[in-house]
Amino acid sequence: MTELYLSNLKYLVFFAALFLGVPVAYVLSVRNPTVERIVFFLMIFFTAQMEDINFLSHETYKGTSLGFEIGMVDLVTLVIFFVVLNRRRRFGIRLIPPGSVLYFLYFLFSLLSMVNAQNYLYSAFELWSMIKMYFYFWVIYNYIKDLKDLDFLMKSISLVILFIGILVLKQKYIEGRFHCVGPFPHQNSMVMYLMIFTSIVFAYVLNKKRKINLPYWLFILALGIGSVISSYSRAGQASFVVASSIVLFFSFAGGLSAKKLSISFVLMIAGIAMLAKAADSIIVRFVTAPTASANLRILLAQAAVRMADDKTFGVGLNNWGIKVNPPYHYSDHIEGTTEESLHARVETIYLMIAAETGWYNLVVFLLLIFYYFFRNFYNYYKFQKTDYHYYTIGLMGGLLGIYLESSLEWVLKQTNNFYQLMMAFALIAAMSKIEKKYSKQTGKTRRVSYVR
Repeated sequence: MTELYLSNLKYLVFFAALFLGVPVAYVLSVRNPTVERIVFFLMIFFTAQMEDINFLSHETYKGTSLGFEIGMVDLVTLVIFFVVLNRRRRFGIRLIPPGSVLYFLYFLFSLLSMVNAQNYLYSAFELWSMIKMYFYFWVIYNYIKDLKDLDFLMKSISLVILFIGILVLKQKYIEGRFHCVGPFPHQNSMVMYLMIFTSIVFAYVLNKKRKINLPYWLFILALGIGSVISSYSRAGQASFVVASSIVLFFSFAGGLSAKKLSISFVLMIAGIAMLAKAADSIIVRFVTAPTASANLRILLAQAAVRMADDKTFGVGLNNWGIKVNPPYHYSDHIEGTTEESLHARVETIYLMIAAETGWYNLVVFLLLIFYYFFRNFYNYYKFQKTDYHYYTIGLMGGLLGIYLESSLEWVLKQTNNFYQLMMAFALIAAMSKIEKKYSKQTGKTRRVSYVR
């Protein structure tokens, strides 16, 4: 009875937020810039602290989407969407942001995969998620219009890391958890999420030319790094090292300075100290990793290849959890498979996409993610002499880090990480827009000339 009451209350709160909260927040945002900023911050915050409900939920299914999920992040995004529409005459709107065509192709091939799906509803769950992610991307791209937005986004990133770090400290030292997960469903999700934000903060600390509150930012950076270490995620930690190395390389490629050398030295000492404290647990995590788990990863990867080879459009979006088990024969090579088997997800996002939607769609997906990576590389040169160069350096390391981790983990399709990836893509596209805008306005303000 209590569970039914709580379930009904949850839906009541949701619809109240949708039909009352969204209009009120929009009106307040239009009238008060501070409220608008708070709502935009919540767009970022709720990608970490997910508050959502699932319609037609299938929580026991081993898939990437378990229902028609709608969360607080979607509601606050809707508010900012109306704000963007309201100010379209002043700042304009681009209906098809850069990279959208590739995303549309990715969506189309995912839709076509339903011809082979056993359960259309499961595919619809994932298609709904993809629509929401593009909407989130579109709103952020059209909302970010100038350098002040980039400054505020940086503050928002620091507050999100602060929130995650405090949760991790609580889980580690009060609750005594071995694998700290922060607000995320799994430690791998947390590390992948922190990969981008911590890389940006790292680049910010090293490359920001104007004076900053260095103790605060070093504290935020330490929280991010400490949270990654406390996750004891093997793939995540290795990928994080790669991401950090890329940030260091491109930071020093832009020129040496006493600030960069001293900060790098301090961070190296602090990092060694944190690693030394956690060394025993990390070693245990790597040494005692079960061989059976590694072997199963390989066998599931082979099953994914079988699916992709068998069907041009894959076995059906979000249908992996069905097709990897009997009566289908893709997992016949896995010893011990029975009629009651429930095999796990394949532990690489790339083979999962190929298995569910075909090799062609995997190519489209790779084109999509590397389109934004190389567009960011282009931004790296355009912003080289500016005070916002750090964004491009941080994104360079963060994106490559999560692309690497995604070869070992499937979590990029988890809601938190998918939202953040689309936010990163929107930021890259928006920075190109800002650079072009200011390049046409050179000389109007000191800040504009500083961009060029």
